[in-house]
Amino acid sequence: MEIDKTTIDDLSIFNSEEEFSVFSKINQCVTIRGKDQLRRSLSKPLESADDIREVQRVLKFIIREKAHWPSLISNGTVMVVERFFESNISAIPSTPSKISAMSYKIINGHDYSLVRYSVNHYFDLVKGMQQMVDHFTQSDTPELLKIILQAAQKIIGSERLAIIGKYRKASEMPPQEMLYLGHFFRYHYKNNMISLLSIFAQLDAWYGMAMAVVKYELIFPEIADSHQPVIDAKGLYHILLREPVPYDVALDKETNFLFLTGANMAGKSTFIKAVGSAVFLAHMGMGVPAASMRLSVFDGMLSNINVIDNIMKGESYFFNEVQRIKATVSKISDGRKWLILIDELFKGTNVQDAMKCSLAVIEGLLKIKNSLFILSTHLYEIGDDLKGHPNITFNYFETSVLNDQLNFNYQLKSGISNDRLGYLILKKEGVVKMLEDL
Repeated sequence: MEIDKTTIDDLSIFNSEEEFSVFSKINQCVTIRGKDQLRRSLSKPLESADDIREVQRVLKFIIREKAHWPSLISNGTVMVVERFFESNISAIPSTPSKISAMSYKIINGHDYSLVRYSVNHYFDLVKGMQQMVDHFTQSDTPELLKIILQAAQKIIGSERLAIIGKYRKASEMPPQEMLYLGHFFRYHYKNNMISLLSIFAQLDAWYGMAMAVVKYELIFPEIADSHQPVIDAKGLYHILLREPVPYDVALDKETNFLFLTGANMAGKSTFIKAVGSAVFLAHMGMGVPAASMRLSVFDGMLSNINVIDNIMKGESYFFNEVQRIKATVSKISDGRKWLILIDELFKGTNVQDAMKCSLAVIEGLLKIKNSLFILSTHLYEIGDDLKGHPNITFNYFETSVLNDQLNFNYQLKSGISNDRLGYLILKKEGVVKMLEDL
């Protein structure tokens, strides 16, 4: 699925404050390498239903067998294996005997300790990977996982590593065999071990995703084999919220445009981001935060949520809004399936101008039937001009007022909001009184 940096930023897939990102939420990886691999994967959502389903099968398989994930391989193990190749130590004897091993230990005591420490971690990596290959290679192992495990077996199956199978722990190895392994890893098997670390990074990334599905009780969406765009979700919510309110969302070719209204803070932006992030996760093969979800594979997703001005280029907020819409129209005119998310269109101009511009844009977008659109606006009045279009649906978030207190229930309702609560919010926050007291 094609997605640009603006959309990734709008949906908080990554974030400078990492704890507030989708990435940090689903990162349950054991190692830094696994985390880095997961980050790379999130930068390239999958493009076909078969690829998505295959990753889903891998994650489900890992969840089923999670109790057998090798505990021997830690982040420390991976770091030591990497650093051993760059360490500055005296040459390790190639075929050490008891005597030469003792000599190396006496003459190069510090180097000997470093080699033993490193080989212990190499031992754990090979032993852990062998445990994984042995247990996770089953008759119903998903093909994608099987290919990775076979590549790992080819590396750890070297005859020179048979020594490791003789011992339960690395500390049981005599010095000459430990040095023998140290020499082999350092001078003859570097590229193979780096490849093994890359293999484990991919496995760890999948493991992190799988554990996130378990931890947050996510569900795997049904991927529809449909040439037409569709999203049908029940109980959908935003994965980053601690106490989310779920929504039901249904969009298809017949009703492919959702016109969303409601007061500020009523939940419009959160709803849009909830749908976008769930669709994004689905295209990773991940579970999604919903009771159920069925969707088609989208060719791309674009958002227009957090547009900013550019002082250095002398570009106004409104100009950048127009440029973003222009780029969106150019993209989605190709007949492919897109999901378009627009929050508060044309905030950078006066109300009358914004209404005229918004109406023109919406009526143009309504002509595109092979994409889905969610658009929020505070310009409720233009809703009446759009009711004649058969493929648009109207929803709003209700806000109630009791004793000058606002109540947001975040429930999605059918229709168009007519809430005008800006002054009330200004008054509630004490701004009106502050101004009166000046």
